[in-house]
Amino acid sequence: MLYFLHQFSDQFDVLNVFRYSTFRAAGACLTAFLLCVIFGDRLILRLTALKIGQPIRTAEEVHKLAELHGGKGGTPTMGGIMIVGAVIAAVVLWAIPTNPFIGTLLFVTFGTGLLGFFDDYRKVTRKSSAGVSGRVKLIAQFTIALGAVLYLYLRPETSAFIRQLYVPFLKEPIVKDMGIFSVLVLPVVVVGCSNAVNLTDGLDGLATGCTLTTAAAYTIFAYVAGNAVAADYLYFPFNPLVGEVAIFCAALLGAGLGFLWFNCHPARVFMGDTGSLSIGGMLGMVAICCKQEILLVIVGGVFVAEAMSVILQVASFKLTGKRIFKMAPLHHHFELMGWKESRVITRFWIASIICALVGVATMKLR
Repeated sequence: MLYFLHQFSDQFDVLNVFRYSTFRAAGACLTAFLLCVIFGDRLILRLTALKIGQPIRTAEEVHKLAELHGGKGGTPTMGGIMIVGAVIAAVVLWAIPTNPFIGTLLFVTFGTGLLGFFDDYRKVTRKSSAGVSGRVKLIAQFTIALGAVLYLYLRPETSAFIRQLYVPFLKEPIVKDMGIFSVLVLPVVVVGCSNAVNLTDGLDGLATGCTLTTAAAYTIFAYVAGNAVAADYLYFPFNPLVGEVAIFCAALLGAGLGFLWFNCHPARVFMGDTGSLSIGGMLGMVAICCKQEILLVIVGGVFVAEAMSVILQVASFKLTGKRIFKMAPLHHHFELMGWKESRVITRFWIASIICALVGVATMKLR
């Protein structure tokens, strides 16, 4: 909304800064951060008063891991409300509300956040780690993603853009027009990323820190994709409307920093599925908006590794009766190897930073 203040720049020259996406991105980042920091304590106290504590799996379910995480029982969950609320508020305030990419991103953020909220609510009320069934969750995620992609597919100013498929290191799209298949394929990116972040969210600040590096990288991608000169120089897919996506990414970056203020080890609050499902949905949809879906595999390398560890563990056990890892997702494997939680978190953060840097470096290698 603040964007429209530039219309009064003939009376107040300073208002001209609201035209620039870089200024508004910085404003969105700072706004989301401050909203989390200012209201975080109140939210945590409220969640504690309502006894919305994180159910911890029993020793029968996770064996030795129950000893390592036993002290976390009762820590407030659903803290993802803080992230979702801060992102939506900051984006509505600083981005152009009529931008189709912003509209779809807000839709996915709210939809996946609401799904995660229901999942957390069932866990808390049942005092069990079992929430919404996996099948229902997948159907809901795909429906939300399908609605968002279909909207962009039908909009004339975004249709041709999202039907392209790019891969890192190549200047031209490998598929210039996926046609209707884009509506079927692209939602898988959102669903996969949403569940990957959800699997990563198992240690204090782990998913939050990895979100920061991924959001920072995609802030750069979105800015370049929306800037004609930069996109032409770097052989990046260009659409002038994508520049607003950088503001969304900056808001997610600020909200992540604000949430980490309370979520760092030892965590005072957990994001729960309210946060992890929505963050994954945001990142997946951002990748689609920037046409860097495949690059998300590199930039979000930690999320991919976590998800793959679960897939490989399940496949190995079903096919051979043996497990590859001591426990999946991957961060629990290292915990059971004897690494302290803080060491696992820090090293995974470092890996995530490296993945983001490699992803950004591919911009020049085309």
